[in-house]
Amino acid sequence: MRDIRLQQVVGTAVAMGPTVLMRGMQLRRPIDVVKAPSLSIDDKRTILAAWASDFYVVESKPALRQLPGTPEAVQINEIQSALIELDRRYQS
Repeated sequence: MRDIRLQQVVGTAVAMGPTVLMRGMQLRRPIDVVKAPSLSIDDKRTILAAWASDFYVVESKPALRQLPGTPEAVQINEIQSALIELDRRYQS
């Protein structure tokens, strides 16, 4: 029984993923993550990298990703562009 509960908790945490970092924020597009002043660069990178991962792929549409809590799916290219913009803005 405890193993089942642990699996449920882990499954919930994985499903929520980076949305924990986004609580109370209205991030609709990947560029909104880049522009969010309340997020650290590490948090921004974490959210965008997770958003780009196959875990959030839209079933039968491999070019689309959707994070829980976002209103619509976005193209993987848009997420990759946001990651490039994040690197450009925060280069040392």
